Amino acid sequence: MINEKIDAMVEKYAELLTGDTSEESIEEIKLYILYNHIAKSMPALAKHWNALYPEGKEDMKKIVADIQRKNKVLREEKKHT
Repeated sequence: MINEKIDAMVEKYAELLTGDTSEESIEEIKLYILYNHIAKSMPALAKHWNALYPEGKEDMKKIVADIQRKNKVLREEKKHT
């Protein structure tokens, strides 16, 4: 089934990007992927959503910051191995 294959790809993406494949991390990655795709392909929609849901925008900022932090830690770990 396609859902299982996509889930496997997202899990691998989470592992490669953050080193974290917990359910919580994978859900954050899914939100990150979806938001980034919409923001790049339909920026007006993302801007509208940000204005309509400022708390959602702040939540996305926190998710992005968390992913960036995990990615930085992972890159540092790889440097030292």
